[in-house]
Amino acid sequence: MPETSVSVVIPVYNSASTLNVLVSQICATLQEISFEILLVDDHSNDNSWSIVQKLARENSHVLGIRLATNSGQHAALLAGVRNASSPIIVTADDDLQNPPSCIPLLLNALSPDVDVVYGVSADTKQNFFRRTSSKITRKFLSNALEFESAVSMSSFRAFRTVLRKGFDTELGPNVALDALLTWSTTRFITVDVKHDMRKVGKSSYTAGKLIRFMIDMTSGFSTRPLRVASSLGCVTFICGALLLAFVVGRPILTEERVEGFQMLASTIIIFSGVQLFLLGILGEYIGRIHFRVMNKPTYLISETTSQKYVPNPPLQL
Repeated sequence: MPETSVSVVIPVYNSASTLNVLVSQICATLQEISFEILLVDDHSNDNSWSIVQKLARENSHVLGIRLATNSGQHAALLAGVRNASSPIIVTADDDLQNPPSCIPLLLNALSPDVDVVYGVSADTKQNFFRRTSSKITRKFLSNALEFESAVSMSSFRAFRTVLRKGFDTELGPNVALDALLTWSTTRFITVDVKHDMRKVGKSSYTAGKLIRFMIDMTSGFSTRPLRVASSLGCVTFICGALLLAFVVGRPILTEERVEGFQMLASTIIIFSGVQLFLLGILGEYIGRIHFRVMNKPTYLISETTSQKYVPNPPLQL
């Protein structure tokens, strides 16, 4: 394990039953180096924040941050990343599926020519739906963001804190840490890590949330949907021109009458659907611009467990 200090950022949401074990395992794993644990409570509905406060009182390594509203996992991650004080940041979920004992594997792989290390597992302990949807999501983001390594992304990652200088401005709502990291570096690798069964609770990511996440990421960090919309518009124009030629040319060449109602109805349905689809894409971008113009923050911090907290900490080490 490298002799350096590490900030471990954990987004917390309704995880009161795992926090004590999680912090205990992280402390046992990193006891030979300097470290801090940032527990970012994404406005949980259970007593997670009370447990975070208790852990912070009893353990000097723990810093608790509570968001004013439920802002999403990646917003909570961003809040923790921006308040980290060590040169290396490790992120992990609060469900213990990636055991803290695997953190040294990430740190050892963070060589001088590597900036980001993802911990991935060939044997993911998730149900079929969650495993398949995650693969589809990563593949989709790989194509949408034009970032090949996205297929190997995971929430268990280690990266250099200096990378946050690439996204130190206000970003608005619906961020993705992985997309932000691509703004600062292209030096990504993966290492094999263990993945355990979820011991308590269940994943909060439903099919609807995954679809919403994909839409947010593609409209927020890529212009590819707009290029798709332009291409679809061209294809629609060509289809319309061919249809017009068919409607006008068939009676001339064959003296057969084209059925007007069926042709008109099907044409309206096709072109109306395409137009609504294109309007939806444009609406996503306009909506994001709307929130940016209003300066809607990515997150708001309501309280912390440290009196030394600075609302806008400097982003240099």
